Amino acid sequence: MSDLPWYDVIVAGAGPAGCTAAWELARNGKKVALLEKHALPRHKTCGGGMPMVVGDLLQFKEIKDIAPEAFVEADTRYMRHTFDFEQPCLMPMNAEENGNVSLWMVQRSLFDYALAQRAQKAGADLIQSMPVCSVDTLPNKKISVTAGREGEWSAHCAALIGADGANGVVARKTGLYEERTCAIAMEAEVEHTWGEGHPELRRDVVHLEYGVVKGGYAWVFPKDNHVNVGAGFFNQRGAAARKKAGTREFLQQVICQYLDVLQIKYKKEDLIFHAHPLPIWSGMRRLQNSDATVLLAGDAAGLVNPFFGDGIFHALRSGQTAAKCLTDGTAQQYTRQIADMYRDNFDSALRLSKFFYQWPVFCYRFGVQRPSSTCTAARLLCGEAVFGDITDRVIKRVRAAMTHRQNDARKPGHK
Repeated sequence: MSDLPWYDVIVAGAGPAGCTAAWELARNGKKVALLEKHALPRHKTCGGGMPMVVGDLLQFKEIKDIAPEAFVEADTRYMRHTFDFEQPCLMPMNAEENGNVSLWMVQRSLFDYALAQRAQKAGADLIQSMPVCSVDTLPNKKISVTAGREGEWSAHCAALIGADGANGVVARKTGLYEERTCAIAMEAEVEHTWGEGHPELRRDVVHLEYGVVKGGYAWVFPKDNHVNVGAGFFNQRGAAARKKAGTREFLQQVICQYLDVLQIKYKKEDLIFHAHPLPIWSGMRRLQNSDATVLLAGDAAGLVNPFFGDGIFHALRSGQTAAKCLTDGTAQQYTRQIADMYRDNFDSALRLSKFFYQWPVFCYRFGVQRPSSTCTAARLLCGEAVFGDITDRVIKRVRAAMTHRQNDARKPGHK
């Protein structure tokens, strides 16, 4: 056992959280192994939308060791909203024409691979096709990690970051796993020639549909030579839908319907559908073991926004935070730092989400369709605004509109 390789930190999972953590650690002089269960690049089921502030977080301009042009396939600045594919409204993400808020659209296979290569160039050992199979705590706070289909790779480390997803092995093997509310989403990549189809089908427009999926939404994200079309259930409905017969067929039907509405050419028999669980935030949890030698990040930490369902930006932030805590000796504060970063904001987002999905018709009419709502949504996605600033106000406004409409309906002669 003493002949096994030694690492300061082993990172399980080469997604955004794991790659960012490995990069931060390696460039600060730590000996790091980055384990990925698949060979890279690999397909990752995900819409692939993220706020452009990712570039600031990862210091693309300052360090210049990675070019966003290599993986950003569309820079979107508008959202087109519909309800039951009707009542369309095309809204800008910026209140002013020269505003700088936008959403980047990427393929996760390319984005994750670029981040993994970045970590490798910084000095991390990138070890592919090696799923973690066992984690054991040894004396003197050492950790033994074994990976591979037949346990062919083993090493010791002082710390372990579990960034291996919602059902990650690290959390299960170290007593940190907790059942969480998981949404269910499905997506398909469909080739598309820009200039064809619906007039508002453009590379700078995100399409969002709120009425067809009860308790969820559908989307169309533009990419380079294709679109990502998906649909999903969220919150408690998502957990129930995962176990309900016919869910897969229903989501496939919604995806095809969206393609038809936007006049995108396709052959259903050629579509490849990918489904995946989303560990929606349902409250703060413990993200480290007792001696803070094991930390969870990204989806493994349940850091998926309960209102929007986005997780890339939060995975990057948590991976960066985990690395910094291990670098500067503050690992015992990791859970608290993540709580300070997310608890109040995501708790408010969860409250708004429950209200939105309970009253989607009213929320669409008196919320989404407001001229300022798209700008607010973009600012929330970019971290320029927090849900605590808007949740009470939005709920109060929509409730007042609902009450007013109900009172009008009771008046004699009202139709």
